[in-house]
Amino acid sequence: MKPLARPPAPPAPPAPPAPRAQPAAPAQRSRRALRAVVCAQFFSSLADNALLIVAIGLLAQRHAPGWMTPALRLFFYLSYVLLAAFAGAVADAAPKGRVLMATNLVKLGGCALLLWHVQPLVAYALVGLGAAAYSPAKYGILPELLPQDQLVRANGWVEASTVLSILFGVALGSTLVDSALGLHAIGAVYLLAAACTRAIPHSPARDRAALAHPVALLRGFWRSLGLLWADADARISLAVTSLFWAASATLQFLVLRWAAERLGLPLSQGALLQIAVAIGMVAGAIGASRWFPLERARRALPLGVALGAAVMAMTLVTRPAVAAAMLVLIGALAGLLLVPMNALLQSRGLQRMHPGQSIAVQNANESLASLAMLAVYGALLYLDAPLLPTLAGFGAFLVLAMGAIFVWSRRQRPSREGLAAQNG
Repeated sequence: MKPLARPPAPPAPPAPPAPRAQPAAPAQRSRRALRAVVCAQFFSSLADNALLIVAIGLLAQRHAPGWMTPALRLFFYLSYVLLAAFAGAVADAAPKGRVLMATNLVKLGGCALLLWHVQPLVAYALVGLGAAAYSPAKYGILPELLPQDQLVRANGWVEASTVLSILFGVALGSTLVDSALGLHAIGAVYLLAAACTRAIPHSPARDRAALAHPVALLRGFWRSLGLLWADADARISLAVTSLFWAASATLQFLVLRWAAERLGLPLSQGALLQIAVAIGMVAGAIGASRWFPLERARRALPLGVALGAAVMAMTLVTRPAVAAAMLVLIGALAGLLLVPMNALLQSRGLQRMHPGQSIAVQNANESLASLAMLAVYGALLYLDAPLLPTLAGFGAFLVLAMGAIFVWSRRQRPSREGLAAQNG
């Protein structure tokens, strides 16, 4: 009788559901991880932007010279450049969720230095150190979570959360700029960002020995830099994103000066104008995922010329309502341009190197461009250059530079397609 008792023991009905659940599990984990990355990015960037406004307010309270305001960003981007060869290795040597947590705590340390009355430039440099290691992990995790055909959409979510964080971060910083508890509140937001990273599923490090040989890292960084600049699509993307972030860093301070001199707004209200840019960038990032998928990313390049023209048109504006509408347009053009260029660069970088290294190379190029443009703007402030010629020249430079990149892209396409046909 015992053999007869065995067949009913394994229940047959539960067997079919197991195969159905298995294919869905990886997708569900990826979605959860992406949501955690987006939330961590939102709160981390929220604190970054609020801290910048508060730091600018501290410089104003101390009657610091005008050139020190863009110098905040100079010190920030200098950290990116100095850590460029090692930031990608940090992202590859440890699980990216842990890297995101640790770097948020480093940013919290920069906030604490401000609370302890340390020179704002030094404190913001520490925030830059955290951000330099944070960025490769933030973007490098996306190609690990998602297939290439979803990279534009994922970048859209990350960029949209970043822009929303700029919107609320500027508003938060404007509210806290004269508050004694402002730095405490910003520190709490950094802690919240670190807590969000705990929801990212644990994943193995891509290369645990990435930090073992610093000299080799330097050589590898230069080799990776050469690989990306040798790739036609990556070269165009690097040129566009570097120019974009350099322009964005400078425009942030130009808008504050423009609001004060042309619109008569104080810092707390002028900073809020950046919310208009953020709103436009959210719309642009969403539209980019629909209109410029990866295979059509280059079609977004003419928008860079329109972006420069819109900046030039700012010189004609004297009313806050018109200014807000103009900045929404500028933000929308920026979002439409940036998202497909980021996705294209990530796709090419993933095929040639570790994703963390690719993002580190991108950050180094963008930071060097930002340093150069901020240095020029700081020199113009030191020389007391008038606002309107500075703003008009800035917009004209964007028109010429983006136009040159677009022409460069058109000339490269036949040779690249011909080479691909020969290889095929």
